[in-house]
Amino acid sequence: MALLSSECPDLKLIARGKVRDLYEVDEKSLLFVATDRISAFDVIMTNPIPGKGKVLTQVSLFWFDLLKDVLPNHLITADFDKMPANIQKYRDQLEGRSILVKKMRVLPIEAIVRGYITGSGWAEYKKKGTICDIELPKGLVESQKLPTVLFTPSTKAEIGDHDENIHPSKMVEILGSQELADKITNAAIALYTKASEYAAKKGIIIADTKFEFGLDENDNLVVVDEVLTPDSSRFWPASKYEAGRGQESFDKQFVRNYLESIGFDKKTSIELPADVISNTLEKYKEAYHMLTDQKIVL
Repeated sequence: MALLSSECPDLKLIARGKVRDLYEVDEKSLLFVATDRISAFDVIMTNPIPGKGKVLTQVSLFWFDLLKDVLPNHLITADFDKMPANIQKYRDQLEGRSILVKKMRVLPIEAIVRGYITGSGWAEYKKKGTICDIELPKGLVESQKLPTVLFTPSTKAEIGDHDENIHPSKMVEILGSQELADKITNAAIALYTKASEYAAKKGIIIADTKFEFGLDENDNLVVVDEVLTPDSSRFWPASKYEAGRGQESFDKQFVRNYLESIGFDKKTSIELPADVISNTLEKYKEAYHMLTDQKIVL
């Protein structure tokens, strides 16, 4: 069953994001629900991709476990039977796509890490020779591996607005702390490095990804939200990689490419055709299988 929007009237809805619905459970915990909504160019499409939220949840859980020695995360449990009774009553909607997490003070930065030049980074480089105003060597080609991993933060936009790429120095102004900015930078690069090295052994190139961070009650940095999913990352099949062109991918690039092909205005929500939906879901499932050596049952 596809879930476009969760409806849990006995839980306090805090927000509906592009993909996730967020509920307050009590003063210390939240429920993240990964729906089957899909967005591209910061626009949510009108029809869902059935089961996508369950794949995203399982991918995040896999990475939370693999990366827990790099940085703590906000997970309490993903075992539905261990969740409070007021959540369990919505089992039909929520099972397999929900995680119970600790409340954190979420930081107002999207922590983007790039290992390859693609997307908005490639577009900026072609114009100015930079990514987020960071100077890069001349002569790079599309999809080329960058000389060093780049940390390129962005601001967090409201739904319907676009995130704004910023120079890392501006992050200090937003956060008001050089020490915190340095912690975020180092954590994001360390998480990406371990994940990309693991994925490479499984035949997947993680071209770039986006992390979100929060602070716990003791001001410790914690990774929150989703981690290294096909929604927050660009996954490329290593077997088909070739610098100098756009790459095939396991992520929602399939949707982006379709929208570009029809001259999408990047503002208006539209319905995706059935083949784009089925192909996108298969890409998500294939990525999960390659990363974990397990098949996902939806």
